[in-house]
Amino acid sequence: QVQLVESGGGLVQAGGSLTLSCAASGRAFGSYAMGWFRQAPGKEREFVAAISWTDSSTYYTDSVKGRFTISRDNANKMMYLQMNSLKPEDTAVYYCAATPGAGTVVAVGLYDYWGQGTQVTVSS
Repeated sequence: QVQLVESGGGLVQAGGSLTLSCAASGRAFGSYAMGWFRQAPGKEREFVAAISWTDSSTYYTDSVKGRFTISRDNANKMMYLQMNSLKPEDTAVYYCAATPGAGTVVAVGLYDYWGQGTQVTVSS
């Protein structure tokens, strides 16, 4: 069992930066694939970024490549999403997610554990 708590959301102007954090509890965090997702009002939850536990390989959706960086600290059971050059279209509730296993996992339905979400609002 893994519990996830996101923090770091807020209001920022376009072009600004935010860093989201995800704190995990439970054993064997280091053997879980992790990811960030977001959901804007009236839209489905979408994949943002993923990171594996085996070699910390990463994968990003095209719209955030070069702007967002996902990272993890297995020793402290933390995951991060550094977001730079933010755009109004990045506005959404951001969720961290975890699932047992290796690799980078993209599909929403493959994640077993979710945080409660943190709001990110980018003003133009």
